[in-house]
Amino acid sequence: MGGTKIEAAAIDSEGKIHFRERISTPGDYHSLVRAIAELGRTVANQTGAPMRLGIGMPGSESPSTGLVRNSNTTFLNGKPLGRDLQAAFGAPVRLANDANCFALSEAQGGAGAGASSVFGVILGTGCGGGVVIEGKLVNGANGIAGEWGHMPLPWQTPEEYPGAQCWCGRFGCQEVWLSGTGLEADYARLSGKEIDAKEIAALAAQGDAIAQKTLDRLSDRLARALSVIAMAWDPEVIVLGGGVSNIESIYTPTAAALERYAFSDCYKARIVKNKFGDSSGVRGAAWLWRD
Repeated sequence: MGGTKIEAAAIDSEGKIHFRERISTPGDYHSLVRAIAELGRTVANQTGAPMRLGIGMPGSESPSTGLVRNSNTTFLNGKPLGRDLQAAFGAPVRLANDANCFALSEAQGGAGAGASSVFGVILGTGCGGGVVIEGKLVNGANGIAGEWGHMPLPWQTPEEYPGAQCWCGRFGCQEVWLSGTGLEADYARLSGKEIDAKEIAALAAQGDAIAQKTLDRLSDRLARALSVIAMAWDPEVIVLGGGVSNIESIYTPTAAALERYAFSDCYKARIVKNKFGDSSGVRGAAWLWRD
């Protein structure tokens, strides 16, 4: 479930997708609950099999209250989404953060397959992360493991400080720098023009100096942000997802900069593009029921 679209897929125990469908994300809570339940029933009817619903969502479910918190789809916050979906769909429901679902998917047969530890990064409309160790999703004691987008950007320059205000209310979160919207805002600051991330990447490939400078700044900031993860728990593989992950030219400079920023005599974690594209999240949501 994303800010603009919802994808549903019927996935069997071997990971094969039998049916999928996408719809636009409704703009209010009750319409969203109805839409997801109807979409789930559509998928169930296509397969004729008993269904359990795994949901990848922006934000997460509080383990103490069962209510959604920390979602940039702000009308979800404070709502009992899991309970309401279970009642509307009439079958068991499990919820997880969308970046957690992405990380789980890429660790299980994706770009991080075979690695002992995987950090999955979403760089899209927002910015998030998920932690998988030995094939298992790590939620943390309070369910906030991997909430990397709302850490402050490390080693901010005078030009960067304090950073734009994030939707969470704080200033300088990594989300305002590393997301697709953050990339577009940075290009606008340099050029005075508003274009999307795909256009920025295309211009850089054509030799446009401002677009290339924007991508260079992104790579350096991404490396700084990832250095915190590297020094906190040193993952073997870092998998990038979201629209920004499709900019192929950022991988090599990000890896080189991360090797400089990591507090080590060498740093060789692989930074790789996802395997399953924008359907990785829905695959990971189904994987919430793999047990």
